[in-house]
Amino acid sequence: MRGPAIISGLALITAGLLSGCSDSYDTVSRAAPAYEGVDTRLLEGGLVRFQVVMRGARNQEDVTAYAECAAAQYALIRDYGFARHLRTNVTEQGGLWRGDAVYTISAQLPRGLRTLDAEVVVAQCAENGIPTV
Repeated sequence: MRGPAIISGLALITAGLLSGCSDSYDTVSRAAPAYEGVDTRLLEGGLVRFQVVMRGARNQEDVTAYAECAAAQYALIRDYGFARHLRTNVTEQGGLWRGDAVYTISAQLPRGLRTLDAEVVVAQCAENGIPTV
């Protein structure tokens, strides 16, 4: 009768080891963004360019969100309440993600569909753990 008991015990040990591997795999595979910096350039008037760099992005939306947070904070630093997104180009090479975004900043809500209320966006960035300028 020792045979079935040994097999049953081995099955429990194997199941435990496999479930441990699964937990470890899940932990390692989760995205861990590393925000590596923002370069801000005032082009002219209210036109501003933001170049962001990060690692661990899940996709280009993470890079775009980082640039948006930088733009919103920059608008507040310059005593403006709003920004309007014009374009964002995202590239990835060897796990390093780069975003090149252009926004306009203004005191009043600008025309267009892609506008940001800077205070609201900065608060959302803080809630989501995305740094600003």
